[in-house]
Amino acid sequence: MAKYSELFKAGMKGEEREAASPAAETSPFGVLFVDDEPGVLAAMRRIFMDENYQLFTAPGGAEALAVMESNEVQLIVSDHRMPGMTGAELLKTVKERWPQTIRIMLTGHADVSSVMGAVKDGAVYKFITKPWNDDDLRLTVSLALQQYLLMQENQTLKELTRSQQRRIRNYANLFDENRGMIGGILVKAGLVSSEELARAVHDRNEGEFLSDTLVRMGALTESQVVKALQASLNIEYVDLSCAEIASQAVRFLPRDLCERNRMVPIRMTGRQITVAMADPSDIYKIDNIAMMTGLSVVPLLAASSEVVALLQRVYAEGPQPLEPSADLEPIDEIDIIIDDEESQVSVTELIGSSEVPPVIRIVNAVISEAIRYHASDIHIEGKTKYTLVRFRIDGLLHSKIKIPADLHPAIVSRIKILSKMDISERRKPQDGRITVKAGTRIVDMRVSSLPTLNGEKMVLRILDKSAAIKELPDLGVLEGDLKKIRTMVKKPQGVIIATGPTGSGKTTMLYSILATMLEGSKNFETIEEPVEYFVEDANQVAVREKIGLSFASVLRATLRQDPDVILVGEIRDPETADVAFKAALTGHMVLSTLHTNSAVASITRLIDMGIKPYIIASALEGLFAQRLVRRICPNCSMEVPADQEIVELLRVPPGLLGETVHRGKGCEQCNQTGYRGRTGIFELFTMNEDFRHFISTSYRESELFEMARGNGMRTLMEDGLEKVCLGMTTLEELLRVMGPQLLYQRTCACCRRTIDAKFPFCPFCGSLRQNFCKSCRVPLEPQWLNCPHCGTPKELPG
Repeated sequence: MAKYSELFKAGMKGEEREAASPAAETSPFGVLFVDDEPGVLAAMRRIFMDENYQLFTAPGGAEALAVMESNEVQLIVSDHRMPGMTGAELLKTVKERWPQTIRIMLTGHADVSSVMGAVKDGAVYKFITKPWNDDDLRLTVSLALQQYLLMQENQTLKELTRSQQRRIRNYANLFDENRGMIGGILVKAGLVSSEELARAVHDRNEGEFLSDTLVRMGALTESQVVKALQASLNIEYVDLSCAEIASQAVRFLPRDLCERNRMVPIRMTGRQITVAMADPSDIYKIDNIAMMTGLSVVPLLAASSEVVALLQRVYAEGPQPLEPSADLEPIDEIDIIIDDEESQVSVTELIGSSEVPPVIRIVNAVISEAIRYHASDIHIEGKTKYTLVRFRIDGLLHSKIKIPADLHPAIVSRIKILSKMDISERRKPQDGRITVKAGTRIVDMRVSSLPTLNGEKMVLRILDKSAAIKELPDLGVLEGDLKKIRTMVKKPQGVIIATGPTGSGKTTMLYSILATMLEGSKNFETIEEPVEYFVEDANQVAVREKIGLSFASVLRATLRQDPDVILVGEIRDPETADVAFKAALTGHMVLSTLHTNSAVASITRLIDMGIKPYIIASALEGLFAQRLVRRICPNCSMEVPADQEIVELLRVPPGLLGETVHRGKGCEQCNQTGYRGRTGIFELFTMNEDFRHFISTSYRESELFEMARGNGMRTLMEDGLEKVCLGMTTLEELLRVMGPQLLYQRTCACCRRTIDAKFPFCPFCGSLRQNFCKSCRVPLEPQWLNCPHCGTPKELPG
């Protein structure tokens, strides 16, 4: 595995690498770790032993300051809770004395003081809660040092800019003399006569460029000037109105000098500067720029009016201070990606009054921490004394951070602005969306606000676009169901539906099925809101209800794109269901999701939505019902006796589990929970000709369920119990996800075993049930002597 310290250096090559600071190339970065626990310091040395860093350690704040006074330290990683000086106090001191040092805080305590110490006054670059992942920590340090290097290069560039501008102003008289050949080129091209040129030179206003004078006189147009110069000089033309321009490069030369000579720097790369000029024939100006700056000059041809417009546009943004105090303050960046078609407003204008460093740092820290923990949701809840931030990890909510209550409105406003919600509306629920880039990952976040008594509650649903599509066995599909799925996906047409509650892995299952079907000879289309996985070999469309781009309308349009396989994110209305099933009848394979509790119940749901039973019978190929349960941590799995109370609640058949089951003891790998990761439990219904006939003629859900069971379908509970037997999950987790099983059962009077209440004979001992009427089979109370319905005398035992 490549060293993380080399990741950001790999992109520097050629002239850019030569332009880098020599110290950055030859001297390793100094990294200081501060913690009062010797084990943590030893772990830090182990994690970074292979990196090209000079490592320092200190057991407390005073020792850390002593290390920094005597050594070059580019990055400091400090614990929060330490005897004497806390981590927050240490990092604030470091910020005051060594402002360019990158500051990272580690803490295992989610309390108010640690958070505020981390974000108040910009004390840290990044806030990381324990436990951490070693690779994540190495990457975080590498990215932080990359920012340090960029800040140093930025400072060097600004110092160079200041010195160059002073030198250029001192020698400005070298540029004032015009030695260009533009006049001769225009005469030679036949655009102006010698007399017109002489008159233009005589009538030129003070400071006016020669070509501008000719254009003002009406002798020719600016486009003619540009074409003549390009033909004569064979120099590349650049359209300054649409080219990518670096504003820092434009400010590299003094504005008055650029306006007088109609030239403007537009790009700086290493030791090379690119200058757009209205008269690139003036080689003396090019040589003077190279002599004054020490840079190689690449001239480009540009229209005189565009040079002036660019200068006005850049300098209209206001002066940019060259002092390092404002620009060199490191901050953990969360890049917000704005859809161009939805908004043309700049990010700075959007942020407005919420541009308060503590608020920005808190929001950035919350989002980056949630992504690091692979959380599926972020809950930001206002309480009476504080704001609570909770992450949903592996299906369960975990309290992570507490923030002072007075910051709650500002945090809500910050999230609302980023998700394009109305910050002035606090009485109604709202929905929004943010796409963020944190480190190397891009995630899509669906945002929801809800007014509560303690302020608005915000929930952010995280969808990792860069997540890899899993293989079906990795999802927990057992071998028997795998064979059925492989048979199902080979069919050329039909509908396959995954069903279950929100967050049960339905879309992940459909994408795994889609991955098994991918081949270059077919056309694959997906329709989702939003797109949850990127598939290179499929054409993916994001639904936008606000502009009328609904599932049904996109599905109709997709049918005109000659698709073979269509993945529809969700069947949520009768129109989408109708189009999807008719698409299957016309030769397409359709994959989609529904919200029902079991596989067979999906058929009832489709009938309720208005789909004719005979259409369902003809088009449907398979149904998945699924749930997600947590996996037992393989590092600390152990055998324990089965909890009989849970066994009874789950109605586990006797003898199925044996004497012991598996459970996680809890270790560092699983954060003492005993679980790591999740797996699915499934109920797979596959269609056959008998089922098709039954659905289209005399469909009853209970009868079809019994027919499917007879055909070999395992229920969710049965699949879950099999995974308990295999040591993949626990009885407690199965009870949490599925709940107690409420079955109509009775206890046999002879063998005392629990059996189905509908059975007249016990399947274990063969004894006949006594407390029911032999004629009409109505249950009888023990004290009754006759049946209350038919009057038949009750048979007494013996």
